[in-house]
Amino acid sequence: MFNRIIELAKKVLDGQEISFEEAMELARAEGADIQVLAAMAAKIREKFAGDKVDLCSIISVKTGRCSEDCAFCAQSAHHHTNITPVEMLNEEEIIAKAKAMEAAGAHHFDLVTAGLGMDENDPLFLKILDIYRRLRQEISLQLCACLGTLSEKAAQMLREAGVTRYNHNLETARSFFPQIVTTHTYEERIATIKNVKKAGMEVCCGGIIGMGESMAQRIEFAFTLKELDVDAIPINVLNPIKGTKLEGRPLMSPLEVIKTFAIFRFILPTKNIRYAGGREVNLRDMQALGLMAGLNGMLIGHYLTTQGREVETDLQMIKDLGLKI
Repeated sequence: MFNRIIELAKKVLDGQEISFEEAMELARAEGADIQVLAAMAAKIREKFAGDKVDLCSIISVKTGRCSEDCAFCAQSAHHHTNITPVEMLNEEEIIAKAKAMEAAGAHHFDLVTAGLGMDENDPLFLKILDIYRRLRQEISLQLCACLGTLSEKAAQMLREAGVTRYNHNLETARSFFPQIVTTHTYEERIATIKNVKKAGMEVCCGGIIGMGESMAQRIEFAFTLKELDVDAIPINVLNPIKGTKLEGRPLMSPLEVIKTFAIFRFILPTKNIRYAGGREVNLRDMQALGLMAGLNGMLIGHYLTTQGREVETDLQMIKDLGLKI
């Protein structure tokens, strides 16, 4: 296995692509070979993406009462969780959070809403556009949005308001998606990704591992992201929330998480592949290994409905690894 990992790493480093079958070979790594796989993924990241770590922060501006039935989500109206619904966060709180995250060292600031999506004539959507215009005047962070499905017109309006990157996760492989979501389709999500590209925004699109999918389905998912040519790929690791359909799912083992990260880097050598939610509970003291296995981005601060680590702790981890912000 050792020699095959090195052989496939050299192939990627030489500018060639690995196939699905070759990625499945990498998935057979066990024990110390996982460390070799991670090291080679870091070598690939170093060559194609450099040594800088891109930092993103998010804020939930509309929380809960979501019509969709995503099996993992605490905000779904189909689940019974302890989430307190918020129809619209106070604008001053949003501005204050943006300034605090800028001071902490973030590069991107993302407004997130619960729900399937917004119509361009929706009063809430128009209010959010106004907030983006104000943010553009008051902070220097890159502005991101995560507002659900989006029409071409709405995407263009966001771009004109100053948004440069749009997050719309596919969540998982097409073959596994029906087991996670039944209230909308994979095609609807892909249509939004295409609308975002047409509007001239970067696409941030990833998903969640550890929901019961196979390694083959994770690799299928990575190749879908490659085909769509997305710009940033946030990888969440399932943090099972009580009251959701997936509350009983066991946590992933740290080495399985690290193996998955490394394989994504082999498949997507030039992309911004980033830590998102769930790393704290799944990796615990091994969180630094994600950045040693090919990741080059992080979501810092707290998440939508769960707590993250202190920003200072993550910044120190990046520094200790010899990486740059």
